[in-house]
Amino acid sequence: MEDMDRTNQATVGRRRGAALAAAGVALAVTVVVVFVQRDDDSSTAEVAGTLTATSSSPPSPPTRSPSPSPSTDPPEVDPERNPRQRVDIPERGRGRFERAPGRRPQVGRGTALRYTVAVERGLPYAPADVAPVVDATLADPRGWTKDGLHAFRRVPQRPDIRVLLASPDTTDELCAPLQTRGRVSCRNGALVVLNARRWAYGIPDYDGDLRRYRQYVVNHEVGHALGAGHVECPGPGRRAPLMQQQSYGLDGCRPNAWPR
Repeated sequence: MEDMDRTNQATVGRRRGAALAAAGVALAVTVVVVFVQRDDDSSTAEVAGTLTATSSSPPSPPTRSPSPSPSTDPPEVDPERNPRQRVDIPERGRGRFERAPGRRPQVGRGTALRYTVAVERGLPYAPADVAPVVDATLADPRGWTKDGLHAFRRVPQRPDIRVLLASPDTTDELCAPLQTRGRVSCRNGALVVLNARRWAYGIPDYDGDLRRYRQYVVNHEVGHALGAGHVECPGPGRRAPLMQQQSYGLDGCRPNAWPR
């Protein structure tokens, strides 16, 4: 009888555990749906809170890309040495984002990754300035669509990923627990967060070529959204792989903004 009681208790315990697990999955799914349907002008706190709530149940591909932060801070460009880069980037923006209006037709073959582009209010950039850079980069024949496996389409709402240009402090909040230290960008779940500091100044290895650096950072972070991980420089003098963390230095490689 005692053994039977123990068996019954174990059975009840397993059933309770299964019920709790099912409830947890249902809750996680509900939170993800709320996140996907949010507009880009949600406050920083709302977006960051949703990411924290969904972090325990990452989708496929993985919710978080490898950490963008080695143990040392990346080298900085001195904007005073280049008048073209004298842009005032506040450490903290207003925490709300303005989305670029309209849509763009699909580029590439297959099922398109849908995206929106938005800029944090308080930055010296307008969505109408940033969105064309993102659009042109993703549509470029040197980009991810070249292999015939990837496609992109900018939509007005309900995207698969949100490309956000954010102030350094807001970047840190949206990228957490990844350590961006106000200096680099990240991909975190459905967010591709471009650090406005880098957008304005670039990196020393790109020698003031902001257009090329912006192509790199868009392709690199979207690459994480496609499931690509970090790689290292294959050798001195070689072209840097796109998924190398070039913002931290090229390790002898040559700058490269394209995946193929």
